[in-house]
Amino acid sequence: MDGPRLIYFADPMCSWCWGFAPVIEAVEPRYGAALPVRLILGGLRPGTTQPMTPAARAELATHWTHVHEASGQPFDHAFLGRDGFVYDTDPACRAVVAARRQDPRLALPYLRAAQAAFYANNRDVTDAGVLTDLAARLGLDRARFESDLAAEAVKQEAWGDYATSQNAGVRGFPTLIVGPNPDGTFDMVTRGYQPAAPVLATIDAWLASK
Repeated sequence: MDGPRLIYFADPMCSWCWGFAPVIEAVEPRYGAALPVRLILGGLRPGTTQPMTPAARAELATHWTHVHEASGQPFDHAFLGRDGFVYDTDPACRAVVAARRQDPRLALPYLRAAQAAFYANNRDVTDAGVLTDLAARLGLDRARFESDLAAEAVKQEAWGDYATSQNAGVRGFPTLIVGPNPDGTFDMVTRGYQPAAPVLATIDAWLASK
């Protein structure tokens, strides 16, 4: 992908990325193939092994409330009542990679499906069975997806995305950039959540300047 493009840094288990999902849904059809969206997985908390404490669950509930108030996106807070939940974002990120490997066009739809499952539908997207069910519903080959999800190559590709995100200086999600400019650089569209109107206006201004 060498032409003009948007690069979206996100994580399936980032609540502000769930809030931003309708914005990306507005961006895609507006610009289409002229300015495609490339997804890079951020790796919010990959490899976490400790269960969430009650204090951490309370803090997360506050974040979810803020995202809902800003974006209108639905949240099922019942999920936060699960004892022993380990907030490891790596399985869901690897699942997006597995979907992307089967069909690059389904990377963003799979991301949205995983987000909706976790935040709105009280489903555990650290569970391989849940992740595989989401893939099958999008028409991906279940057996291949299940195999890829456990593959070392898919894990390495996900961690490659995390490294790309870090090397780009991305420290929070969602982050959306656009480019390249003639000198090869990219311009910031948004660092953090914004509603659709200012995001689209920034992209339009970038296109108008070219």
